[in-house]
Amino acid sequence: MESNSTKWYLLGFLGCVWGSSFILMQLGLQGVNAIQLGSLRILFAACFLFLVGGKQIAKIPMYKWKYIALTSLFGTFVPAFLFAVALSKIDGSVSAILNSLTPLNTLLVGLFFFGLDVQRRQIFGVIIGFVGCALLVLSGSGASTTENYYYAILIVLASIFYGINVNLIKKYLSDLKPLTISTGNFVVMFIPALIVLYCTGFFEIVHQEKVQNALGYIAVLGIIGTGLSNILFFKLIQLSSPVFASSVTYIIPVVAIFLGFLFMNETLTLVQALGAFIVLVGVYFSGKK
Repeated sequence: MESNSTKWYLLGFLGCVWGSSFILMQLGLQGVNAIQLGSLRILFAACFLFLVGGKQIAKIPMYKWKYIALTSLFGTFVPAFLFAVALSKIDGSVSAILNSLTPLNTLLVGLFFFGLDVQRRQIFGVIIGFVGCALLVLSGSGASTTENYYYAILIVLASIFYGINVNLIKKYLSDLKPLTISTGNFVVMFIPALIVLYCTGFFEIVHQEKVQNALGYIAVLGIIGTGLSNILFFKLIQLSSPVFASSVTYIIPVVAIFLGFLFMNETLTLVQALGAFIVLVGVYFSGKK
């Protein structure tokens, strides 16, 4: 019973944190470019995890490192850059909604490649959540000022990578502690991210005021929105199913819309409220036992 309630708390917390991440990314992009943002996000998260979980590295068996490397690639490294590039061209709300394809992709990847045992209620929940997200897309499309939607493909691709990542963790890394997995992931990513950052010429502009202002937002994004959230997300995967864990991406656009309503003076329409409610119903069915 305790684990059942814990998974809902984790889901809600992650939805709130990641729902706020799009704003942080957009603020960060005011001082650095997309590739620099992706690299810095990884590096800040890595430093945080080395500090709190450095001793966990020795607990990873040698034969598990190939799965650690794969989950770092699909779960963080590539998506960090895909999201950063996409957000330089399309709205954060659009990105948040497209990211909600993750549960569907998790389900499809699990069925076709991992032999995932999916129950009918989970499929039902994914479909309901997807309908809710579709309502959010339709209600917001008319107000969008974004024209270059080709970059939306990057978010769809990232959602596929997330689906692969969740299934990999559930099948091959469930016996490791979430902190161990997270720290191992960023051990793999640290040097590549540092090399990428160096090649962008970041260290030549780091003293600029706008860059230093952006670093504050990116630090919060990396430490809380990536480092801490990764640990909690891996815990959620272990406590539940891949489909339920990935349904956190259905909550993200709901959070983004309500944050805009509360703090950015954006209008909350009846259709958006209905879509948000349907999303939550879908999440409930995907996690109900």
